[in-house]
Parts: sequence; structure tokens; C-alpha cells
Amino acid sequence: MIELTKEINKEILADFNKNLNQDATNNVLKNAVAQAGIFKASENPEAKTILNPSFNVTVETGKVANQKHSGRCWLFAALNNLRTEFALKNNLKDFELSQNYLSFYDRLEKSNLFYQNILETAALPIDDRKVNAIFSNPNGDGGFWRYAANLVEKYGVVPNYVMPETAASDNTTEFDAIVGKLLRKNGIELRQMVQDKASQVNIDHRVEEMLSEIYKLCVYSFGQPPKEFELSLHTDNGKLIEEHSITPKDFLKQYFTMNLEDYVIIENSPQTSKKYHQTYTIETSGNIVGGAIDKFLNLPIERLKELSIAQLKGNDTIWFGNDVLEDSDRKNGYLMSDLYQYDKIFGGDSTIEKGLRLDYKQGQVSHAMTLTGVNLVAGQPNRWKVENSWGESVGEKGYFIMDENWFEDYVYEVIINKKYLTKEELIEYEQEPIVLPAWDSLS
Repeated sequence: MIELTKEINKEILADFNKNLNQDATNNVLKNAVAQAGIFKASENPEAKTILNPSFNVTVETGKVANQKHSGRCWLFAALNNLRTEFALKNNLKDFELSQNYLSFYDRLEKSNLFYQNILETAALPIDDRKVNAIFSNPNGDGGFWRYAANLVEKYGVVPNYVMPETAASDNTTEFDAIVGKLLRKNGIELRQMVQDKASQVNIDHRVEEMLSEIYKLCVYSFGQPPKEFELSLHTDNGKLIEEHSITPKDFLKQYFTMNLEDYVIIENSPQTSKKYHQTYTIETSGNIVGGAIDKFLNLPIERLKELSIAQLKGNDTIWFGNDVLEDSDRKNGYLMSDLYQYDKIFGGDSTIEKGLRLDYKQGQVSHAMTLTGVNLVAGQPNRWKVENSWGESVGEKGYFIMDENWFEDYVYEVIINKKYLTKEELIEYEQEPIVLPAWDSLS
């Protein structure tokens, strides 16, 4: 065992202070940081000229959505892809699908999945890492592309006016707290029932009772999802799209041609623990019992860029997972790897390569957005157009600009139509995935 002997004492503090005062510029920088803050004082002055808001490859999109105080970026980004197809085909630029409709079923389905995971692990001790991971996040509003695809395929979609946002869906903090507490309490009860050797019939009956409570909580919070609705939309050229009564699944089937099964997850995880050209999935991930698993193919970042460019040229937007918490200016809508040059102020080097950032919890997939354009110079990208879901008050009416280095550093996955993959990549995608633990850095 290593004995800790080196403590910070008066002599060491005196040396620190002496070193600081030897350089007169430190006093100027100290004042600048204290007055403006670290990010403002270190912001790259060239950002505005580098991040030019013009692109030579774009998909026509409309007004951005606003997830407000919720973690539903993954769902907003997925529905952006669907609504863009509908809007282009029907000349309805600012059309929006209801995120709240699918959020309702997402929270109900996640509750059921939580109960099933609890029953499957009931024989494991409470301090088991898998059990701990399940109880740590019983029903959050976060998710991934496959979660949204599972919901759309099972429940269909509806226009935003059919099931608009509520106070609880706009700000999910209260719902998260209540449903989390209820699920954990129920999870404890289910573990005890298994340990007490309760019959499967009794366990199933109790799970149904528990889900009924969750259903009521969802209805009170998000509203009652429609079984059918009246479709009435005026296109931008005055045409009326009208159905007296239509179900959400029929609306999807009749008015959307985008087949979600044609799209696959292409990941960039340059960790030594993960191989390129190999598929992976996360244990216990997902949101629907019986839904498709969240499988991804790990490829080099250059291939992600090539595939993204090809899909944008095909007039198809791209869902992408990223770490928006790094090197971003929310107000101006800048995503730039050299945006904040704080190393130049403090004189250190905080650079960590992408794979190690994931290994040591500095890197994470913290957000999902939509790629809608790219600027190419001699066939190579130098900036990307990004549709966010934080409303029009940030960026350029809600749109962000990403530089090439930010893509390389902080984009982790893109959703790509299979038709853009090579034959070899398609074969690689169909291989059996390696199952990663629930606590993996990509979970």
C-alpha cells in the first residue's frame, strides 16, 4: 500500500505564489478571468470568421423545435428526420410532430423494462454493479436513436397539435423525481417477491398493478394519447391535407416513406478496448421490452464524415450523438474545438485524446442533434450545419455551426442509411454484437 507523505504546506504555498508573481502578465490575466470568466476571457477571437454560416450542401429544413427543460434531445432529433421528409414532400416547411405523444409511451415502456430487469436480476446482491446500474437510472428521459425508432414503429406518430406539450413535459424534473421514487420502491418489492418465491402469476399481476399506477401518472402529466385523430394541415401553397379520422400508425404508414429499419448506428469510439469494424451493444439498454437492440458498428471518424457527406448530398438529414458540453457557445451557436483557449491563459495542457476521454469519464454522449448541411472545399468538409432543439433564441434561429475539428473530437455516432455503406460494412454490421456492461462509457 502506498503511503501518502507529501502534503501541501506553507513552504509549497510560498513557492506557488513566488512562481505566480514572477510573470507580470499573470496579474493581467487574473483580472481578465475574474471580471469576464474563464470561457469569455479565453474565447478564440477568430471563431466568428471561421464559423461562416453558409454551406454548399444543405437539406431544406424549417423552424427548430424546443425541448425546453427536458432530456429528450434524442427524440426531438429523431423526429426532426421524419418531419423533414414529410415537410419536403408536402410543402409544409415548419411542420412539427408531437414529441410529447412518444414521450408518454417512452416513460411507460421504460417502466416496464425496469420491472423486467429487476425481476431478471433479483437473485443478485444489491451491491452487484448491474443491479446498481438499473436502480441508478430507473426511468430517465434520456435516450438514443434506437429508442425513438422503437417508439415510432410501435406507436406511430401524430402532428404536434394533436398532443401538444404540457408543463410536465416541458420541464421533466418533477416527473423524474416522482416516477424514480415510485419505481425504486416497486423494484424493492419485486426483488422481495422473487426472494420469497412468489408465483409467476402473482408477480405478473403485481407488475400490471404497478404499471397501471405509472400509466395514470403519465396521463396526468403528459395528457391522454389519442387512439385516432383528425388530420387537418394547410400546406404552404394552400393545399389542405385532411383525414376525418386516422390512427397514429396509419398516419405513419400512409404519409411517411422513411423506413427506420434502413438506418443503422455508426459509432466512433477509438478506445483500445473497442475494435473498429466490430458491432457492440450495451447490456440492459433500450426502452421497450421486445424492441430492437441498440446495436452499433464502430468505425474510424473519417468514415463517419464520408458517410455523413454522402447522406446529406442525398438530401437526407442525420441524427448524431455528441458531447455538446465541450467547446460550445450556446448563445452564438458555435461548436469549435479551439473555441476556448484556456490552456494559453493558465499555461497548462488539458488535451486528452478521444479514446482516453471516454475511458476516464471526460468524454460522453451528452446530446443529440441533427446534421442538415456541410460546406465542402475540394471535396473535404470544413464546417457543418446543425439543427438543435433548444429553440430559436440561441445560435442562428436555433441552428448551430460546427467546425471540422469539433466533429472529429466530439461526434460519437451518426445514423446512416444502409445504402451508403459498403458491402463489407453491411456484413460487419450484421455480425453478432459484443455485449458491453451497463456502466460502459458509451451507455
